[in-house]
Amino acid sequence: MTATPTDAPIRPRLPEWLKVRMPGGPRYIELKQLMRDSQLHTVCEEARCPNIGECWERSAATFMILGDICTRACAYCAVTTGRPGAPDLGEPFRLAATVRRMGLQYCVITSVNRDDLPDGGAGIFAACIKQVRAAVPGCRVEVLIPDFDGSRDALGKVIAAQPQVLNHNIESVERVFRRVRPRGNYRQSLELLQRVKEIDPTMPTKSGIIVGMGETVAEVRQTMADLRAVDCDLLTIGQYLRPSIKHIRIDRFYTPAEFDELRAAGEALGFKHVAAGPLVRSSYHADAQHDAAVA
Repeated sequence: MTATPTDAPIRPRLPEWLKVRMPGGPRYIELKQLMRDSQLHTVCEEARCPNIGECWERSAATFMILGDICTRACAYCAVTTGRPGAPDLGEPFRLAATVRRMGLQYCVITSVNRDDLPDGGAGIFAACIKQVRAAVPGCRVEVLIPDFDGSRDALGKVIAAQPQVLNHNIESVERVFRRVRPRGNYRQSLELLQRVKEIDPTMPTKSGIIVGMGETVAEVRQTMADLRAVDCDLLTIGQYLRPSIKHIRIDRFYTPAEFDELRAAGEALGFKHVAAGPLVRSSYHADAQHDAAVA
């Protein structure tokens, strides 16, 4: 009997190249407790990242600020949607103290969308960057920001705090974009990345694409070209994994060979670094990408 939308599995059986060990090493357990003690959230947990075990064992984590409730409902994302509370003004200080306790020399900070705030949370981003620098001089900071609903002033606040890398994920190709990010805008995301270079031409920019949501390879290549047209320096490409029955279905699994081809195509377009693979996510080995951007 053919499966219907209501009784179809959340995801088809995973190919071997997408299977990972369950996290649970000593460093993972230590960091999980540290995050709870510090009242901090990580996108590693909230987005159910498959690399959490590997990254946490090597003391790498992506902090998610401004709470764990998002004002948007993207069709691919596992983060909870709803009405968030007021920003926690103590969060930048707790985050900086945790970065110091972890001994990090590279810190990645992202957030939920906060369309309820006048600046989209940009001020908290800037405060986090400043507090991390004060607590751990020499620590490099990468930010993965939302689109701030197109606000130039909000983006300017983050750039003024001088992160080492400014990341904003395009996520999908233009044809599929509205279906997977109904509150976003493909062209607005490209304009945000372009605006970063207009404000600070020396700041490395980064973006990410999730594949397996109904796009074609030709469309992925066009999106890569669109990103290079706005001088985006760094790129990540990874496989979509369906979080629940409520989310968009997986269209197909790309093979490791196909990811290698996309990596080569990105390098030919002039990206300074392309991380492409089934398990690649926005912050995967982010420190190595930064090093490639400034080499």
